[in-house]
Parts: sequence; structure tokens; C-alpha cells
Amino acid sequence: MNILIFGPNGSGKGTQGSLVKKKYDLDHIESGAIFRKHIGGGTELGMKAKEYIDRGELVPDDITIPMVLDVLKSASPNGWLLDGFPRSLNQSEQLWEALQKDGVKLDYVIEILLPREVAKNRIMGRRLCENDNNHPNNIFIDAIKPDGDKCRVCGGALKARADDQDEEAINKRHDIYYDTNTGTLAAAYFYKNLADKAGFKYIELDGEGTIDAIKETLLKQLA
Repeated sequence: MNILIFGPNGSGKGTQGSLVKKKYDLDHIESGAIFRKHIGGGTELGMKAKEYIDRGELVPDDITIPMVLDVLKSASPNGWLLDGFPRSLNQSEQLWEALQKDGVKLDYVIEILLPREVAKNRIMGRRLCENDNNHPNNIFIDAIKPDGDKCRVCGGALKARADDQDEEAINKRHDIYYDTNTGTLAAAYFYKNLADKAGFKYIELDGEGTIDAIKETLLKQLA
């Protein structure tokens, strides 16, 4: 099973992706994690990517596309869930061409819908667990509000990412995501328009629901 997942920063995309990954034993390929690995390792590619990430801008396609495609080729035989890529119409088109060329079947595309202002508030309230970044903790959402400075799931220490507190950077990221001409929503709509003809299923989810409600709806759609 091969899945693409779209959703703005703050939509719970990482949480839902993690749940799907565990249920179907998929490789969760997250572009941000790939970048962070290179940045943490001090690679030349990582340093180039960091300059763009720090400004809240897209990493150029000539860095991103070959790296992601290489990871897909070595993914689990059970399949993959690709999160955080494609982020532009150009990337979407190039990914589709590469999948067709390699004979890789795309089974599902998931889009989590969330108003821009709600997404922004969720980002600024997000806290990351030292043990698992996908443990949901947000100081502005009652259902997943942490216990002080401890993770509500495992009790691990929490921290806020610096870029989560930078409104200018958040707005830049959302400018890219909500752009329906060349940005990430344009990439999602490319697949939405292609779904019936290409034989995969396009799933839309209400991102304002609870984690459990979104999960229940999603798993029914994947069945």
C-alpha cells in the first residue's frame, strides 16, 4: 500500500500518518525528517537545505526531489506513506512521472482540511515530546493539553520548536501550502483531478475533528 498525505502545518498530519503507518506496517517517509537527519549530520546537502528551512521557504527541487525518490526506492515491500512531499505543483508532477516510470502503484491520497487561522494557532501551541515527536501535545487544544511541561502520553519532557513560535515563518509556510496555483494545495489538487482516471482513491478529512474521530473516518476509507 502506497499513500500520499497532505495537510497544513498544524493539521495533525504527522499524528494520523503515524497511526496509518503502524496499522499497515508502512515506511513513514517524512521529508522534514530526511532534512533534519542531513542537517544534524552536518552534510553539505543538509546545510543547503537548512538555509531555506530557517527562512520558512521550500527547499529547491534539485535538492529535494532526487533525495525523496531515492528513499522511496529502498522502502519496505509493504509500502510507504509519504508525508511532506510533494509541496509544489512541479514536485507533484515529477513524482507522478517517476512513479509511472518505475511502475510503482499509488493507492491512496489523503488531504486533511483545516482553515488557515486554526492551523496557525495549533502550530504555536504545539509541544514536542523528547521520546516521540508524534505524541500529540498542544497547550491550546483541551483534548491533547499536556500535563504541565510533561508529555500527556509518556511523561517525557516537552519543548517547543523555535520555528513554531515564529509567526513570520509560519505565515511563509502557510503561504506555500494554501497556494492553489503552484503551491502544496495545487499539488494535492493535481492528484485529486487525476484520481478517478489513474485508479487511486482521494480521501478528504475534516481536520477540525478530534484525533480519534479523524482516525476512525480515515481507517474506514482505507478499508
